[in-house]
This record gives sequence, C-alpha cells and structure tokens, in this order.
Amino acid sequence: MPTLYDVLKRARYLGPEDIEWLHLLVGDWQLVSDLGFSDLVLWVRVDDVTAADRAWVVANHVRPNTGPLVFFDDIVGSSAGPDRRVLLETCVAQQRIVKDQDSHWNAEVSVRQEAIPVMRAGRVIAVLTRHTNTAFNRLPSRLELTYLDLAEQLAKMIATGGFPTIGAPTGQRRGAPRVGDGVLCLDVEGCVTYASPNAISALHRLGHPGDVVDEILSRIITDLLEDHTALDESLVLVVTGRAPWRSEVDARGTSLSLRAIPLTDGPDRVGALILLRDVSELRRRERELMTKDATIREIHHRVKNNLQTVAALLRLQSRRGTDEQAKAALQEAGRRVATIALVHETLSQTLDEDVDFDEVLTRTLTAVVEVATDGPAVQWELTGGFGRVGAEDATSLAMILAELVQNAAEHGLAQAGGRVVVDAQRDQERRLVVAVTDDGAGLPPGFRPGSSGVGTQSVQALVEDLRGSITWSDAKPRGTRVRFTARLRRSRSHHREDDEPDA
Repeated sequence: MPTLYDVLKRARYLGPEDIEWLHLLVGDWQLVSDLGFSDLVLWVRVDDVTAADRAWVVANHVRPNTGPLVFFDDIVGSSAGPDRRVLLETCVAQQRIVKDQDSHWNAEVSVRQEAIPVMRAGRVIAVLTRHTNTAFNRLPSRLELTYLDLAEQLAKMIATGGFPTIGAPTGQRRGAPRVGDGVLCLDVEGCVTYASPNAISALHRLGHPGDVVDEILSRIITDLLEDHTALDESLVLVVTGRAPWRSEVDARGTSLSLRAIPLTDGPDRVGALILLRDVSELRRRERELMTKDATIREIHHRVKNNLQTVAALLRLQSRRGTDEQAKAALQEAGRRVATIALVHETLSQTLDEDVDFDEVLTRTLTAVVEVATDGPAVQWELTGGFGRVGAEDATSLAMILAELVQNAAEHGLAQAGGRVVVDAQRDQERRLVVAVTDDGAGLPPGFRPGSSGVGTQSVQALVEDLRGSITWSDAKPRGTRVRFTARLRRSRSHHREDDEPDA
C-alpha cells in the first residue's frame, strides 16, 4: 500500500513548505477526528494523468477513537469517484467548507460528508473530507455538542490557514493529552466555559476542591502550586490559552500534562481548547526507571574501579616477578581485566544499557597497540562500524578484538611494524561480521587455533558465546586475516522502551 510520502510525491504542485504543512496537519488531526466523531480523509491531486482529468487520490486517513467508524479498509492511494470529485472540486473553487446535501451509504452505513479546504499562504493545497456515521442518531449530550462545536471551529481554522500552527512545540516527554483524557474550553479571558467529566476529575485529584466552570484556569492552577519559585514559563501560556504550547503541573502527588490550542476567528483569538491528562502513574514509573538507571550506573562505576584495581595489582606483581613467562602471563591478564573495566566505565557514563562500541573499541585498541611492541610502530584502522551494542555483548567483543589486535601486533608486526584493519559490518541490525587483517608475517607453520595458546582459545570461546564462528587465514599479498561472525543480543533498554505505555 502507498504511504503519505508516496502520494505527496505524485502531487507535483506541492512545494516543500506545502508538504511540511500537510505533515503537520496529519500529525495533529487525530484531535479533530476525535472531537468530530468522524473519519478524516486527506485528498491531493496527482499530476501523473492528463491535465484535463487530474485524479484526486487519498494521501492519508484517520479514524476516531470516540465514535463509530466509516471506513474499515485502508483507503490510502484510492481515487475519488465522480460524485466525490465534484464535491472536492467545488470546495477548491469556492475555497470554503462544502457540506454534501444528502447522506450516502458506505458498506450499509449512512454517512454524512463535508469537504474542508486545506489552506496555506492563501491557496488550497489539499482537501480534507470529514465522514460521520449517522447510524446512531440520538439526542447528543452536552459533552458531544461541545466536542462537535470545537471540531467545527478547528475545521474553520483549517479552511482559513489557522491550523495547524507552524513552530508550536508540544514537548518531547511521553504522556501527551488526548481528547478522551480531558477537555476544557476557555473564553478569550481564560475563564473556563466547559469542562469534561475527566477534566474535572483530574483537577480535583490535583487538589482543586470546588467548581471548575466559570473559574479562571490560571487562578485555579496558581492556587494549587506548592512551589511558585519553580514555575515553568510555558505553564502561563498554556493555562491562559494564549499560545499553542504544552506544559505540566505537579501538586499533591499528582502530575497533569496540559496542552493549549488557541481558537481563532481570522486574526482574532476567541478562546482556547485545553487538553489535560493525569500522567501521575507514568511519571512515577519514569522516576523509578531513573532511580534504577542511577543505581546501575553506580554499580558499573564501582565494578570499573574494582577491575582497575585488580589490573593495577597484576601489573605490579608482574614487575616484581623474576620468571619471564609468569610476568608475561600476569601482564596479559592485567590487560584483559583493563579491557573489561573500560566497558564498565563507558556504561557508567550513560543512562542506556548499551554502548557506542566504536568509541569503546577506539579507546581499547589505541591502548593495546601503544604497549604491544617495543619495535616499529603499529597502526590500526576501523572501517565500517559496530553501532550500539548491549552491555552483555560489548565485553565479549572488546576482549575478542583486543586479543586479535594484540596477537597481530606481537606476532605478525613486531619485527617491521605495519597496519591492522578492523572491518565491521552489521546485517539486519543484529548480525555482525568482523574481519581483522594485518600486513605482517602471516600465520606460523602448523598453526591450529584451538591449541595455540590461551589467547586463541579464549577468543574461540567468546565467539561461541556470541553465537558465531571464527576462521583464521593468510591475507593477500601478505599478512593474516581473522574473520568472525556474531549474533548480537537485543539490548535490555530496547525491550524496556517497547514495554512502556503509549503517549
């Protein structure tokens, strides 16, 4: 099925600013759909047909969360029939909202439709059709009448270029309020003219004991604030309805997320729509996660300190030893411990449970080649990239690569120096293919990885832990090439994000 991008690309009359405007509209039109209890369909004219019969095509479609649906199938990419094309063309020609005089039927459902011109910079760039299921005719409640009135006001703003609003930040924190969470209507002075039951309940939980309607919202919120010195400047704009902004207020253990949508009639502001949502439980969970993150960071920091202490003791012991083989073994053990400590140090500096492994590798291999040999210089290079790697896999990868580069420097490049190239390619996010190639002396005669020392044995074991395989071969024209694969685990932080509730 085509996407919004696919359809807009076919509408060649749309400039970059027009497309951005339509993206902003689609990003916020769930609000209009929910208030109007109706499906919204965005139509654009495509230019890949003859100019005399340019087709109207559905670019996007949204269904209401508050009422019965009209279109059950995905209609994006479909073209308008003759009757609907007349409605769309009439809307464009008259540059005003056009209501279909007669209801029509869609899959045995009676539907009322109207066309709303999407205006930007004085011209119609698209048409929005609103489709309302009329099968459930009954006397509407005051809440429904208020919602419908708000939907009409927003439709008029779309038709005059007043909605959406360019550059109106709504914040990045999770918990954006929706229509069903609570709705307040303000007049131009900031006085509450209507409050939905959910909105009243949210303000009562915040600590407001009395009525909400006919009260000044800014006064209600100000009276509830416990610390006036920490007042968010954006909160004033939101509770007065003067700017399309989003803010939060905390009082008596309750957190409310508020969003303001100023209502305009041409250039004049006539009131505001305020959406509010009780996000206390969501913020409590976020605070718990932050506490756990801080604890995990402290644990990584202490583990790093302890490992660095062990590595220092091993280096000290190696200097005091007299047996050269024992000294070399202690130095290798200290280097391996220091490599593990470096991963924990990186983890202690981030809230995530994964690391930028390219950064870890740079620090690790730079330290390795500096002390690998007393002879000619050994250089190393990274091609490709590892990306972000979970903590569990980062330690194994760091030890594997440190061991392979150390072996290349000590045994292949010790006499004449040279270069080690580490190439990393990720396939399908979690499959990793790594090649470590040097231009040194090559593999010794009779080389067998499983019986050639502790280093190669540990590398093989670590690769197997990563559910991969490893091979050693001669490089061309000279040197050694070690290639291994790994199947990276999914990071725990990614699992945690998937488990969090939707905004």
